[in-house]
This record gives sequence, C-alpha cells and structure tokens, in this order.
Amino acid sequence: MTDTDIPTRSPGDSTCVITAPRGSAYSVLSRQVKQAGLLDRRPGYYTALISLVVALGAAGFAALLVIGNSWWQLLVAGYFAVVSTQLGFLGHDAGHRQIFRSVRGNHRLGVVLANLGVGFSYGWWVDKHNRHHAHPNDEDKDPDIGAGALVFTTRQAQASGRVARAFHRYQAWMFFPLLSLEAVSLRVASVRYLLADRDRSRIREALLIALHFVACLAVVVVVLPPGKALAFVAIHEALFGLYLGCCFAPNHKGMPTLTAADNADYLRRQVLTSRNVRGHWLTDFVLGGLNYQIEHHLFPSMPRGNLRRAQRLVKDFCASQRVPYLETGLISSYAQALRHLDTVGGRTGG
Repeated sequence: MTDTDIPTRSPGDSTCVITAPRGSAYSVLSRQVKQAGLLDRRPGYYTALISLVVALGAAGFAALLVIGNSWWQLLVAGYFAVVSTQLGFLGHDAGHRQIFRSVRGNHRLGVVLANLGVGFSYGWWVDKHNRHHAHPNDEDKDPDIGAGALVFTTRQAQASGRVARAFHRYQAWMFFPLLSLEAVSLRVASVRYLLADRDRSRIREALLIALHFVACLAVVVVVLPPGKALAFVAIHEALFGLYLGCCFAPNHKGMPTLTAADNADYLRRQVLTSRNVRGHWLTDFVLGGLNYQIEHHLFPSMPRGNLRRAQRLVKDFCASQRVPYLETGLISSYAQALRHLDTVGGRTGG
C-alpha cells in the first residue's frame, strides 16, 4: 500500500509505545508533532488533574460519613463510580508514560492508582492494552474484540454455538445492560492474572487490591447496615462498569477490522480503526481524553492535555495523505456501534 492509496473499507516497562518504519508517512507526522512540543511532559497539568480527582474522592468520603444511614447514600455510590473511573483514566495515562519521564515513576503511580485506588491489576491491564494498541480491531490479535458475550465480526458470529447465536441476534439491545457488569468482569480477569504466576510483582499487586477492598468495604459496612451496604456496592459496581464501557465503546466498535492481509501501514492501521468524538473541555474530562482516540493511538505517550492541540495537525495531515479521518458526536458514535453489533448479530444464521 502506498502513501496515496485509500482503503475502500468503511467505517516492568509498562508502556504502550509502538514504532513505525522509518521513512513512512507516520514518521513525517511524528516529526511535526515533536517539533510542536506535543510529546513534552505536562507536570503542571497532571499535578492539577490528580489533585482534582483526589479532592473529589475526599469529598465523596466526607459525604459518606456525614449522610450516614440513609438511602441517599446510593447517590454517593454513583458519585464514587465517577471518581473510580477518573482514577482509572489516570492509571491509563501512567500506563502510556504520559505523566512522568521515567518508566519507574509511571509504573509506581499506575500500580497505586489501579490496584489500590480502583481495585484492578495494573500488570494485567498493561499487558492487555499493549496488545490492543499494537493490533487495533484485529480479530485474531486485539483482545478488546475477542468473541465472548458479544461478537464483533461475521466470522465470530458464524462460529457461535446455537445458544450463543440466539443471544447474539439481540446483542445490540443487550449492550448497555452488559456494560453494568464490566467492572466485575475486569476484577475477575485481574484476579485470574495475578493467580496465574506468583512472582513478587504480582504478589505486591494482589496485596494492594486486597487492601483496596478491605478499606472500602470496612468504611461502607461501618456507616451502613448490611442491606444498604450491599445496595451501595451493587450500584457503585454497575455504574462504574457502565461509565467505563460508555467511555471506551465509541473508540473502535463498528470501525473496520483489519488483518495482516490488508497490509495497512502504521498510520492507516491506527486511523482507520479509530473514531474520535467531538466536544469541548467537559467532554475531554468526562471521557478522559479518549475522545481523541485517533491522536491517542498514533501517539500513545502524548500527555492527555496535548491531544486537543494535536488534533488539527493530525487531521490536516490525514487529509493531505487522503486517509479517512472519522469524527462524530457522542450519541452518533453509540448509534454506529449499536448498528454494527445488530448487523453482526443478524449474521449468526440460526
């Protein structure tokens, strides 16, 4: 594939940095981005952002203690779902080395944010997320579109068993309800990862996760009676999963799937499989900067605060290379993803 070809398809070192061949279109764009200073660290930005999220968490704990034994605490549970997701976004940034220059600094912060702050395994997530970035929307290599409760490609749909086919035919309708289980699913995957190999780093991660759950449950149980405590935890987990899923769903679902046979270069592989969501500063905060999915996939180590500035440069470069660049509204992104799931589900056959 040459730089003027246009695809006809439609719409340890915990890093997620991927290199591209020298002399490629991507290397030209990369030089422009570096010259613009868009890969420079943003210590002031992240100090302010981390302080804000920590303050939000502290406010939530204060509300939990002040409100006491009341069903109004379910609103606090929803509030904590937002705080948990924001902590997850910061862990994501640390995993991409966006916050500190050093590998060690990002890794340590990532472990604290993910394991202690959210209750997920940082090591498991980095391993999974690296594979996603290296092979976005590749049904054989991208773990984010592997067949499971949902199917994302015709091949997956046709390979489903009889019972699975009956469910997959209605998977578009079940998509958002299933997202409410996403947090629980991620926790289960984290535990399996940590139990698979008991090396020192995984033991440390397991201890931090255990400390997270013991501390959080202790506070909830002390403040609330068993029934309300159970409802609090259930609401938090459901809304946490829903919020996480709604932030990630617009990024790649319904975009073209690629394989090695497509022979797409790095620039096209990342741009063609990603979808941006337009908005403003509040959109950036709510979605953790993931609304700039194209720029993020092209430059994973770019600090979140630089993505908006990079968008115009990347968009203009894609236009000059005749590479389709998709940007849409948030509601439209969900509609596109759901249409894709409905179309694939209809190909199950029986």
